[in-house]
Amino acid sequence: MDFVGARWYIVTVVTIERVQTGLRIEKSTLKVLKGLAEYLDMPLGELVEGIVLHAFEGAAPFGDETLAKISQLKSVYDMQLTAEDAHTLTETE
Repeated sequence: MDFVGARWYIVTVVTIERVQTGLRIEKSTLKVLKGLAEYLDMPLGELVEGIVLHAFEGAAPFGDETLAKISQLKSVYDMQLTAEDAHTLTETE
């Protein structure tokens, strides 16, 4: 067998317990997240976990290709919000 160029990863599996939550989130943001989860072929909850874990460590969760897809999804779902808006959001009555 030829293993030239093969990549091998040693992974430590971390066992966790997930809980159901009633997370409320802005409508277009949710659409973009769902679209991204579908694109990445992963459950929405795992995508959110990954984003949060990266953010908690000050690390970027996405590479250039995924950021380009996010930009496309934001356009498709007319998402106008930015990070600057995060602390100024209010809900409609």
